[in-house]
Amino acid sequence: MNDRATTVRYDLVDGVATITLDRPDTLNAMNDDLMVDLNAALERVRADDSVRVLVLTGEGRGFCSGADLSSAAADDGDVDGGDPGDAVADSMDGVFHPPIRLLAELPVPTIARVNGVAAGGGLGLALGCDVAIAARSARFVCTFGPRLGIVPDLGTTFHLPHRVGAARARGIAMLGDPISADQAADWGLIWAVVDDERLDEEVASVAAMLARSSPEAMTRIRSAVTGAVTTSLSEQLDVERDHQRVLIPQNMTEGATAFMEKRDPHFDNSRLRGSHQGPIVDRPATRS
Repeated sequence: MNDRATTVRYDLVDGVATITLDRPDTLNAMNDDLMVDLNAALERVRADDSVRVLVLTGEGRGFCSGADLSSAAADDGDVDGGDPGDAVADSMDGVFHPPIRLLAELPVPTIARVNGVAAGGGLGLALGCDVAIAARSARFVCTFGPRLGIVPDLGTTFHLPHRVGAARARGIAMLGDPISADQAADWGLIWAVVDDERLDEEVASVAAMLARSSPEAMTRIRSAVTGAVTTSLSEQLDVERDHQRVLIPQNMTEGATAFMEKRDPHFDNSRLRGSHQGPIVDRPATRS
């Protein structure tokens, strides 16, 4: 029986699930327990059809300070005679990667509520959400290269160039300079920055809007935008067509009626069903 204290809190109110990393004494640093608990919380989101949007945040003064380095500093490299590199890869595949993949595949939109430092793997977590909203006092730090001599991970090398372009991605990753929330917003690293005292209000407003939306539409938008980086215009037109084939019959009448009546639309809020993993539209439909 596992009676350890949980390192993640889960709350659900009015369709908004909030996952809070809860190791405030370490600025919510990642260890195996936290990543296992985070994965379990994300599985709850995926399994519960009443969830319409996810907010991911950290307890206390930080969002997430990255990997818990106390164990790494104490590690003498002994892995019971095995190869230490293989042990690292096994830990990443078995413990750290599953929640990152699951976050990217959830059938609901996701919001990062960045209430303090997002460093190292914590930066990867924040960028893994669809929308990141930061307090003005928040900082983003890519500590991997200059401080630790390793490559950014947990999806950071994927999300950085997608969001800020190759030149800034290299500078962020290689130099490791702290990036203010204002600069992060200016560069397109995050969606918005607000005064600290307005963070909860802004996150609640965005979450409420997304909770009223069509989860399937939001999920398909995520897929279409993410995949667009590697497709041609012609291919992307086909991707858009294939999404609209599903969404227009499902949502367009209510959306147009609500627009004409000057009210919010009332979609059926159905989520994408089935065991789908990864992009909803893997490739454009071929033409004979």
